[in-house]
Amino acid sequence: MPLLVTDYCWTQTESTVHISVPLKGAKVGKVDILSTDEYLKVHFPPYLFEAFLFEPVDDVRSTAKVGNGVAVISLPKRTNKVWDHLMITTNDKEKKKEVRERALLKYQEKLSLESTSKAEKEHTEKKYALETMMKHEQEERDRIQKIKDTEREKTTAELAAWRLRQKEELKVQSPRDSPNQMTAKQEPGCSDGGKVKLDQRGNREAKSKIKQVDLPAPRLVGNIQVSFTPRVFPTALRESRVPEEEEWLKKQAEARRAVYADVEELEDLKEEERNPDWLKDKGDKCFAAGDYLGAVNAYNLAIRLNRKIPALYSNRAACHLRLRNLHKAIEDSSQALDLLTPPVAANAAARIRAQVRRGSAFCQLQLYAEGLQDYQAALKMDPSNKALQADVQRIRDMIQGWILQVRLHYLGERSDLTCYNQGFDLHT
Repeated sequence: MPLLVTDYCWTQTESTVHISVPLKGAKVGKVDILSTDEYLKVHFPPYLFEAFLFEPVDDVRSTAKVGNGVAVISLPKRTNKVWDHLMITTNDKEKKKEVRERALLKYQEKLSLESTSKAEKEHTEKKYALETMMKHEQEERDRIQKIKDTEREKTTAELAAWRLRQKEELKVQSPRDSPNQMTAKQEPGCSDGGKVKLDQRGNREAKSKIKQVDLPAPRLVGNIQVSFTPRVFPTALRESRVPEEEEWLKKQAEARRAVYADVEELEDLKEEERNPDWLKDKGDKCFAAGDYLGAVNAYNLAIRLNRKIPALYSNRAACHLRLRNLHKAIEDSSQALDLLTPPVAANAAARIRAQVRRGSAFCQLQLYAEGLQDYQAALKMDPSNKALQADVQRIRDMIQGWILQVRLHYLGERSDLTCYNQGFDLHT
C-alpha cells in the first residue's frame, strides 16, 4: 500500500492553482503524473499524492515541472474565482472511487487520441514524402524522355540529310549518256523499243560499275605462328613429378576460370568487387589491420564467387583462429588441404600454412594428438624450420604432461601440473 503525501503546499490566484509536492529523494524518471479536469495524481514509489479538485480545471493547459526535489503543477481554472479548498471535503469513498475511475478513463482516451493523431501525422508525412519522391522521379523520367526525343529527332534529321547527299552523289557520278545510248541513236532503222532496251542495259552496266568501284578490296590471308616456352622443372629426372606438377597447374587454371556468376550480390557490386583476387587482397589488408570480421566477410564473398581457390579457405581459417572460432578454422584448413592436391613443390608453402593452422586449432581445443600430427606433417615438408621444431617439441611436452597428470590422478596423488591446463601460443 502506498504512503500518502501530506506535506504538500498550494497557492492560488483567481485563474490558476499552483501545487508543490516534495519528491522525498525520488529520481525524476520515476515520477508519474496524471492530471484531468477534476483529479490529480503524483506517484513516485512508495509515495502517492492524489487530489480530488474542488472545482474543474483546464487539463489541456495544465503544466508540470519536476526538479530540485519537488514537483510543481500549475492548473488553470475554468472559472475565475477563489477556491475555498484545494480538494473536495467529502469522505465518501464511493464518490472518490467514481471520480478516480472517470479520471483514469479520460486519461486513457486522451492517450489513445494522442496516439491516433500521432500515427495519422506520421502517415501523412510518409504519404507526402512518397508523393514528393514520386513527383521528382516522374520529372526526372520526363527530362530523360525529352532528351531521348530530342536526340532521336536530331539523329533522324541527320540520317535523312545523309541519304539525300548519297542520292545526289549517285546522280552526279552516273553518266548522262552511255556509249550504248549514243550507238542506238546513230544506228539507222532501229525502232524506239530497241532504243529503250539499250538505254536500260546501259544504265544497269553503269550502276554495276559504280558499285564495283565502291567495294573495298578483299583482306589478305595469312598465318601467325605462336610458340610457347616449355616449362622446366628443377627436380631431378629420377625424382621428377612432372605429371603431378602439370595436374596442379591445370587445376589452378581451372580454378581461376570457375567464377560463379549467379551470386545475388553481383547485382549491387562494382566490377572490381566481382573479382575474387581483388576480394582476397582486401581481406588480406583487413587482416593486417586487425579487422578480422571484415576479412572474413571479404573471404566469404570471394569463396561464393570461386570455391576452387585454396588460399581463400586458408586465410579465412587464420581469421577464425584470431576470433576463436576453432571448429570453423579446422573446417577451412581441411578444405584448403583438399584443394591443395596433388602435393607438389609449388604448393608446399600453402600446405604448410594450412597444416599449422589446423594443428593450432586442434591444440587450442586440447586435442593435442591431432594437432601433433598436423605439425609433424608441416615439419616433414620443411625440416629446417626452427619455429616448427619448437612447436612440435612443446606439443610433445604437453602430451607427456597430460599423461603424467592422468597417472597421478588415478594413483590418488596431488598434481601440481597446472601449467598444462593453460593455453599456449603456437606459430601460426
